[in-house]
Amino acid sequence: MGEGVAKGAIEGTILNYRLGSKAQHPKEYIVKFAGVRSRDRAAQLVGRKVVWYTRKGRPLVGKVIGVHGRRGVVRVRFRKGLPGEALGTRVKLKSDHPRLLGN
Repeated sequence: MGEGVAKGAIEGTILNYRLGSKAQHPKEYIVKFAGVRSRDRAAQLVGRKVVWYTRKGRPLVGKVIGVHGRRGVVRVRFRKGLPGEALGTRVKLKSDHPRLLGN
């Protein structure tokens, strides 16, 4: 119970765009975070901010909007869509609550 979501900074990987049967949602991405393997743990991340950095170091901030499936994968929405080169790259979970990340 006292474990929380994680200790230290949580990094995730952008897996893909969120896909519909006939459309691709260019502002929504499927992200897998390290150490999050269940739907319950992923649900604790909903509402948290996620940061992706461009090659020049400019941060683009998104928000976890929901859980995707049962294996701890989440949906993240960014204000502007990320470039295609973002697929497969790392994102960091921004700490809104210091206790959750051990800061």
